[in-house]
Amino acid sequence: MFLMNGFLIGAWAPKIPEFASRLSLSEAALGLMILVFGVGSIVMMPIAGIQIARLGSAWVTRITAILVLPTLILLSLVGSIWAGAIAIFLFGGLIGAMDVSMNANAVATEKQMRRSIMSSCHAFWSLGGLLGSATGGVLMAWLGVVGHSLLVTFLAAAMVALAWPMMLLDQPHPEEVKDKVRLPMTPLPWLIGLVALFSMIPEGAILDWGALYFRNELGASVQLSGLAFGAFSLTMATMRFAGDLVRDRFGAVNTLRFCTVASILGLLTAGFATGPAMAILGFAIAGIGISNMVPIAFSAAGNLPGMAQGIGLSVVTTMGYSGILVAPSAIGFIAEHTGLAMIFIGLPALHLVVLALSGLARHADRAAGGGH
Repeated sequence: MFLMNGFLIGAWAPKIPEFASRLSLSEAALGLMILVFGVGSIVMMPIAGIQIARLGSAWVTRITAILVLPTLILLSLVGSIWAGAIAIFLFGGLIGAMDVSMNANAVATEKQMRRSIMSSCHAFWSLGGLLGSATGGVLMAWLGVVGHSLLVTFLAAAMVALAWPMMLLDQPHPEEVKDKVRLPMTPLPWLIGLVALFSMIPEGAILDWGALYFRNELGASVQLSGLAFGAFSLTMATMRFAGDLVRDRFGAVNTLRFCTVASILGLLTAGFATGPAMAILGFAIAGIGISNMVPIAFSAAGNLPGMAQGIGLSVVTTMGYSGILVAPSAIGFIAEHTGLAMIFIGLPALHLVVLALSGLARHADRAAGGGH
């Protein structure tokens, strides 16, 4: 399920420039469209949370997976701005709702198995992103925009069919709804939420603007544009498979600091790139860095002393996801005046805040695992 969700997101990344040109969107207007994607997710994520409490996470994951399947075809067919906005709202909302439910199912599976699987689950998400984005440009050139969407949808449906009978059927937890209503008064979860937020904004920027940066500012072909997110996803997936081992060996604080510095170097390399090859290298280095920044923040949130796991996690996940969903839309407005290269040069400033707060990662060492 993680592979399928990442695959759809990855397949969408190289379609963005074509979607923008089909609807005659400026960078600012595309920014608004990407904001609609984020708003869709933020609207539907809490709804998914309530349904998980009522039905259990396995069924919500299955239902949202089926509902999200046709949305990529819809995005390839729309011809007006309003139809595009509705399609992207549904796509963002259902991707987000599925994300929440499959994460909840991974937590339930961890408890059942009594060992951490979360980093590996998210490694599969990154692997899906890599498969979707790296093949997107080539398949669109070969099959056309609609043909590419039909093939991606068929493959995603096959992944859902494969996972369907093997999912852990967890029990509904109606009492969790009441827990989610209370917000913590202590600053600790909010500060860790800031770490998640400033770790995920660059990830969202590369996903939503990487292909356009390659096309418009580095003069890359459609086929090459998909590799922006592809290179990032490849290194991110690789490092996420190794994430738990690295953290156990060096501790969460040292791992977070190393990852943050790697991401800063990668983003600067991409921003100062003189051609596509240098930018691909930069995004690949950024992927190494960002890979385990968010899992550490999520782990720390779930293990705060004297706080129910669900409460700390709900704050940090909401703040983190708003970074990947909403912040990239603001980038469109800034890019209109500065260009995308300046965006990637400016993003490391956020990571300096993560470095300043990196000591909070010590709470992640209280867990055997867990994270995004």
